[in-house]
Amino acid sequence: MSRLLFYIGIILFFARCQSAISAESASPALITGIDTSMAIVNDTVPALRPYSSLEYDKVELLRSASGTKSVLFNAIGSKLYAMNLEGLSVYEFDQASRKVIRRFRFKPTRGDGWDYEKDTIIPSIQEKPVEACLSHDDKILWVSLHNAEGIVPIRVDSVTANIDALHTYPTKKDMGVLKRIFVTYPGNTRKDSFDVPLIKTGKTPKIISKTADSKYLLVSNWHSYTVSVVEINKDKFPFGKVITTIPMAAIPRGIAVDDKSRKSYVAIMGGATLAVINNDTWKKDSDMNVATNPRHVVMDTSGHLFISYNSLGKIACLDASTGKTLFTVTSHGKPRTIILSKNQKFLFATCYSSDTLDVFKINETSFTRVHSLPCKGHPVGVDIFENDEKLEAWVCSYTNGAINVFSFRKK
Repeated sequence: MSRLLFYIGIILFFARCQSAISAESASPALITGIDTSMAIVNDTVPALRPYSSLEYDKVELLRSASGTKSVLFNAIGSKLYAMNLEGLSVYEFDQASRKVIRRFRFKPTRGDGWDYEKDTIIPSIQEKPVEACLSHDDKILWVSLHNAEGIVPIRVDSVTANIDALHTYPTKKDMGVLKRIFVTYPGNTRKDSFDVPLIKTGKTPKIISKTADSKYLLVSNWHSYTVSVVEINKDKFPFGKVITTIPMAAIPRGIAVDDKSRKSYVAIMGGATLAVINNDTWKKDSDMNVATNPRHVVMDTSGHLFISYNSLGKIACLDASTGKTLFTVTSHGKPRTIILSKNQKFLFATCYSSDTLDVFKINETSFTRVHSLPCKGHPVGVDIFENDEKLEAWVCSYTNGAINVFSFRKK
């Protein structure tokens, strides 16, 4: 009898395994990127239900550190990273509780900064985080340091991984420039510290974008008029090296990587073009003429580019294959960062000079403004969290170090 029960148990075990395998292969994947060719796929999370409207619900005020410049969610939306330029830090927030989990603070060293109003060099600190990008299944957070002329990789999956990486390198002499980071845990006495390598890219690095396979990063270097291409490897210190530097006609900032067409589009904020880069040769193919002062650029899965024009106060939709502007809309003053909802039907724009978050619905041939929400402190960065019931826009403001979480009900 016991032998019979044993064999029955084995049969049931394999039946359950086969059922699980079938269910996994049939379950829809959650696409978390803007372009499906660039997206991170997580088979453990079901796809979001369709929705066609967003009803504003409420706003919550969170505190980060001084001069928050950008925010970035991980792929599943459980954690958000806030880059605090004046606070010399990166804060890791838990989406569900709204609490800071970890604070990564850089040890300050002297450097040259830039006064954007007076257009001149000023004494400053090197370790000022600007923008960031996650690679290798969210294991590495790449952060651009405003006055250090480069970017640093932080292993956010494991603090000890940062320490262990240094031990694998031959000698300290060959490690190059290292940046010290101190980690604290709110509500806990624990403290950690480690060094990360500085990968030199160019003067005043800004946006960091990656290819879908986590093999390459593109970095826009504001004052060098260049874009650096960094080959990355999570298993080999210092995790990345510059393999080429692409000259730009003027100041570059936003970068959209299209893995499907194997092209990248760089917003030339100091001019009126998008530089089109060939991702096979890592050379500039052409210049796409656009309106003046393009700051940020994102792409959807249908080959449309969306651009924020900072000085003009406009948002535009372009055909990436032809460069033709399809439609535009006037935003509030000085739109900075833009981002698309997961269904690519809504666009969020932080409007710096007017202290406003604009939300537009994307129609076939036009934009419709659906919300304009007050957001004090000069909003600059935005990223979004979504589940089936709601969408949250996490917006950081530069002058007050605040993060406003705007919640919308999906309809």
